[in-house]
Amino acid sequence: MEPPKKSGPPRRGGPGGPKRPGGPGRKPDGGKAADGRDATSSRGKRDAAQADGHPGRARTDRPRPDRADQKRASGRPGTARPGERDRPDTARKSAREKPPTPGTANPHPARAAAAKNPPDRNEPQRIAKLLARAGVASRREVERMIEEGRVAKDGIALDTPATLLTSLHGVTVDGVTVAAPAPARLFLFHKPTGCLTTERDPAGRPTIYDRLPEGLPRVMPIGRLDMNTEGLLLLTTDGGFKRQMELPATGVPRTYRARAFGEVSQQQLEDLFDGLEIDGIRYGRIEANLERRTGRNQWIEMTLTEGKNREVRRVLEHLGLKVNRLIRTAYGPFVLGDMAAGAVDEVRQHDLIQFRNSLKAVAK
Repeated sequence: MEPPKKSGPPRRGGPGGPKRPGGPGRKPDGGKAADGRDATSSRGKRDAAQADGHPGRARTDRPRPDRADQKRASGRPGTARPGERDRPDTARKSAREKPPTPGTANPHPARAAAAKNPPDRNEPQRIAKLLARAGVASRREVERMIEEGRVAKDGIALDTPATLLTSLHGVTVDGVTVAAPAPARLFLFHKPTGCLTTERDPAGRPTIYDRLPEGLPRVMPIGRLDMNTEGLLLLTTDGGFKRQMELPATGVPRTYRARAFGEVSQQQLEDLFDGLEIDGIRYGRIEANLERRTGRNQWIEMTLTEGKNREVRRVLEHLGLKVNRLIRTAYGPFVLGDMAAGAVDEVRQHDLIQFRNSLKAVAK
């Protein structure tokens, strides 16, 4: 008796089916497959169907490409791009990673001079500078105090602010010995409009010191904001830090938001990136973006590093705009955030030390 035939559809050619001629396991039986069927006739039928336009994949004698090569040719992230496979690995690595060449940097002239000739702490300095660094008063105020005979050295009143000293040992102000400089402190102040960034005004107009809360140490403003400009103003107890921050060579960015009346395009603002000259004054690179429009008023964000007198207003006026509100929103890493007008917030010592170290690294 013959064994029963297996039920189900016939096996198709392909993976798990009959092997093509020359494949592994091929028997020299004149074109017979392992199951006894004529593989040659099956191929003939399949080729005839393809010739008649029947859907199917034409045979090819070319080997199938390796999957790794396909990924390289596809240009996926982390794989070689077309044309790079023939290049040696060392060439690809040198094309991707080019180490910076020493000496190619072009620092600011003042920064380069400071790095070449670092200041000597034991070198004599003007007493006005030493007292300002100790937080007694600004240099101008110290000069006025010396003219009034309020500053003395070893009991003898000084008559010139050009007096050179190596330290404040034996110096008194109003009969009180000047203490050694304490660690620098930094405060964020949300300056409101309607007050001047100065200690005193001959015309009697209000100043920032009229708006500062009580209990603060002797502080000095870093830079200035116009009377009608509001926003972030940094205050410090260290005159040396104040001077360092105000130097253009330090390159600390300041960010402003201006509301201006008139018409301006984004392209005009992008052209400010190359700097410009107005009335013989050269203004450096400015990053400006058009935020939004409200009627004919434009809100513009501008970031600059020089901070010349009324720079933002003059640049926008040069573009035909009239600034009707100006807010400083950031100074370096310090931001205004949601501080209320007239509020003061102190920067943590850890953050201040990190920031000052970053300034020293840039100066090098």
